[in-house]
Amino acid sequence: MDTARAVTLSAADLANGGAGEPLLGDGGAVNRPMVVVDLDEHIPDIERAVERAALADRILVGRATREIPAEVGPLIDALDVTYAPVASSRGVVDTPDPDASIAEFAEAVSRNPQAALVARQVVCASETLAVPEAIDVESFAYSTLQGGPEFAAWLTERGPRPLPPPSDEPVLIARDGDDLHITLNRPERRNAYGTVLRDALVDALRLALVDDSVERVVLDGAGSSFCAGGDLDEFGRTPDITLAHFIRTRGGAGRLVAELADRMEVRVHGHCIGAGIEIPAFAGRVVAASGTVFRLPEVSMGLIPGAGGTVSIPRRIGRWRSLHLFVTAAPLDASRALDWGLVDEIREG
Repeated sequence: MDTARAVTLSAADLANGGAGEPLLGDGGAVNRPMVVVDLDEHIPDIERAVERAALADRILVGRATREIPAEVGPLIDALDVTYAPVASSRGVVDTPDPDASIAEFAEAVSRNPQAALVARQVVCASETLAVPEAIDVESFAYSTLQGGPEFAAWLTERGPRPLPPPSDEPVLIARDGDDLHITLNRPERRNAYGTVLRDALVDALRLALVDDSVERVVLDGAGSSFCAGGDLDEFGRTPDITLAHFIRTRGGAGRLVAELADRMEVRVHGHCIGAGIEIPAFAGRVVAASGTVFRLPEVSMGLIPGAGGTVSIPRRIGRWRSLHLFVTAAPLDASRALDWGLVDEIREG
């Protein structure tokens, strides 16, 4: 089976330390960032395989061509993601062709192994942390990758871009009784989450936090899409990555939406890219228009989600399917997003 240079082990091999070789080779090069674990064969010692999986430094991807027995569940949980024809748990991405899906995942890892490995480390490390601490971990990792060769290569390939034009009203605010309605209002840029829009959104959310009379907050977006993610014209322009960390964590919208979750609904539509789903996923309720498409492309840029997505999305759909979305940048339609729990309702029209 061709899995784009990934090595395949049996679960017995995993239990015997087959994935335990050093991650770094000569000169610090990443050695085998990903290993496939074949789950079709009989597994003589699941407990030992689980222990070895927990100690692994590389991404462990399960492979099954038939329905996975219930007793294999603990190993599925210990792996980073599993591809199989039937989704037996949140640890499994169901696919009609597991080998093809694994090959696509492996190819994505091979293009940006550092970003893929960091994404894996972050979702594992932050799984049990409170939201503010988990957002800090994400931001530390994001800043690390900003200084790495994979992001630098993406910037070079993209080339110079002009700064986005100014905007008079990047966010609209309306009060209707006990409801506060917030609308992202840069439709000409598909509501890209740039500096101006971010700061205006944060100010609006802080109004709801300090005003106890606001019983419900509704957030939506004007134009063809709710939010097309971070404004790419601004990427790579921050000279001080330490300051950028504090802005992401203390000046970003994710923590505020998490604080308002019990009284917040986000209505998304169109293309929701990167921050366009990372921030809504913190809300207590996410409603998607039919035809909405979600995508998380940051690993393909040599980064990881940086608007809280490594925190908000795993808390909705599990770290396994989240890693699948992060690494592959594959689009997710509204129907599957509802099935996985990324959104709570699909609304027609």
